[in-house]
Amino acid sequence: MQKYDLIVIGSGAAGMMAAITAAREGKSVLLLEKLSRIGAKLKATGGGRCNLTNTLDNETFMARFGRDGKFMMPALDAFDHKALMAFFKEIGVESHAPDGYRVFPVTHSSSTIIQAMESEMKRLGVTVLCSQKVTALRYSDTSINGVETETDTFLADHVIVATGGKGYPVLGAEGDGYTLAQSVGHTVTEVFPAMMPLRTKEKWVANCTADTIAKVAIHVDMKKYKKLKATGDLIFTKSGIRGPVVLDFSREITPLLAKYEEVPIRMNLTKGMNEEQIRAHLKKELAKDPHRSTLQLLATLLPESVSRELCMLADADPEAGFGRQSGQVRDRLVRVLAWTPLTVNGHDGFKMAMITRGGVSLKEIDPYTMQSRKIKGLYFCGEVMNLDGPCGGYNLQWSFASGRLAGQMYD
Repeated sequence: MQKYDLIVIGSGAAGMMAAITAAREGKSVLLLEKLSRIGAKLKATGGGRCNLTNTLDNETFMARFGRDGKFMMPALDAFDHKALMAFFKEIGVESHAPDGYRVFPVTHSSSTIIQAMESEMKRLGVTVLCSQKVTALRYSDTSINGVETETDTFLADHVIVATGGKGYPVLGAEGDGYTLAQSVGHTVTEVFPAMMPLRTKEKWVANCTADTIAKVAIHVDMKKYKKLKATGDLIFTKSGIRGPVVLDFSREITPLLAKYEEVPIRMNLTKGMNEEQIRAHLKKELAKDPHRSTLQLLATLLPESVSRELCMLADADPEAGFGRQSGQVRDRLVRVLAWTPLTVNGHDGFKMAMITRGGVSLKEIDPYTMQSRKIKGLYFCGEVMNLDGPCGGYNLQWSFASGRLAGQMYD
């Protein structure tokens, strides 16, 4: 039975980077993938455009991951966004940041990334076996010595778990890595679906699906969680809300929905304008044409469909002149423009989640090596760990950086 220097479980961004890193150091590497092809989830990343990373400095980048972001420091210090772009250029993929922030391959196609990494693994002699689901880790009391799949046993003194989380199970993410980690004594935190659309209790959202609202600020409207907020573009759907701001904010909402049946939120749909600024805007617009209806006046701030629904929320007649509304109605309109209430009451679970919140406890992983603190020769990288970031290349950069660090196999 052939013995390898390293076995990598999973062929996502982290797993392929780990395999390439080790092979470049002259190690014999076996990459095992449960699906019939490699990089399935990576192919779907960013709607297939593959937002590789972003141009933020490391301190700001880590801060976006929350209190555990500092765990990434050794990996990012060794392999930041500039190093990642240089790596891809080296293997034939040019990348750029067309908006000065998000970095994509110039082809804007994830297939370009997968093909380049696959070619590099082939060049380096990495053995890639697909349709091989790892069912168990082989280990002694203190060290790893291989893995078992549904059909075979493979030996190695170093094993990297790069299986991802549970988001998009159709693309192979079923939480296998959590079971493997627990089997050798690792703690796995509670996991939640993240980066996904949300459903709302209110049905009026279904009447506003035609437009994207830019620079929307969302806050959780619960005393204990008022600090939870996000800003970005929002899209109403037939059953709720989606868009970049919702994908980011869902990371905070899904754990709350596990505790509470409903999570009230407030949205500022007017690009950050407060009540005083909204009053001034309406007064200025009304002066231009005093005969405009309330709906026409609100439509200077928001799409007509949204304006009409906000009139309904404030019990205002959308066709009546703004000056003809009672003072109470005008006040309600201004308040609902400044902070529109919604109630989140559900989501579609892991089947629609781009990432997973939660995973293998960071306390049990050495951030300088990605090695297990419990079993020698066992490493973790990427989404399988309890660390997740917002949209915008954060999670892929972390996957690549942690994969590279794990692939160096520091004991």
